[in-house]
Amino acid sequence: MSVTIEGTGPVREVVLDRPPANAIDLATSRELGEAFRRVRDDDACRVVLLRTGGAKFFCPGWDLKAAAGGDAVDGDYGVGGFGGLQQLPFMEKPVIAAVQGICCGGGLELALSCDLIVASETATFALPEIRSGTVADAASIALPKRIPYHVAMDLLLTGRWFDAAEAHRWGLLREVTAPEALLPTARALADHLASGPPLVYAAIKEIVREAEAERFGDMLNRVTRRQVRTVDRLYASEDQREGARAFAEKRDPVWKGR
Repeated sequence: MSVTIEGTGPVREVVLDRPPANAIDLATSRELGEAFRRVRDDDACRVVLLRTGGAKFFCPGWDLKAAAGGDAVDGDYGVGGFGGLQQLPFMEKPVIAAVQGICCGGGLELALSCDLIVASETATFALPEIRSGTVADAASIALPKRIPYHVAMDLLLTGRWFDAAEAHRWGLLREVTAPEALLPTARALADHLASGPPLVYAAIKEIVREAEAERFGDMLNRVTRRQVRTVDRLYASEDQREGARAFAEKRDPVWKGR
């Protein structure tokens, strides 16, 4: 197995550890999809942390050696599509990526599928598909929505490498850390989010996702009329009432996720 799930509390760590570089072939993509589906469906899990083994590579994306051996680029990636996350339905929990080393191609697309990215100052990034005559499909869709258009096009059209400082400057990263501080920082962030309101997180993620295909006014009407599944659940929940009570009583709320 190249993918494991670690942790028993409200934070689960999905770990990709496939030496030498954590490249993703079809089998590994399916493993990742099953892992993300398990944590999605685990009611005890509130936050997911994605990390990889080794210090040199986060993930270079598609395993070209496996492709040369017969893995088809249009093969069965499993639930969630390539990397198991970017097309996984109903993933309403915050997902944090902890990135160290080389993060390129499909590996960068996997990181972009997470909600927050924390990176080591040693991390380097690229979308080098242009150099091999193919397209970074998910990044071509996602990247211009995350950073300025001309910056995204520069990265897509040139395939050039950029470091963690530049990625942070353009807003791709939440934080850049020393290598030894990466996991403690990412875990502290995960613990902080795990103490928050899970039903609100779910509503935020669904609203953001659905709004990509909606006009502002139409989406706002859906939200205010409780026509979004997670919003309707939130407004009818014990947590909604608990939040109001805790504010009035000047105390910290106790979130139950129901």
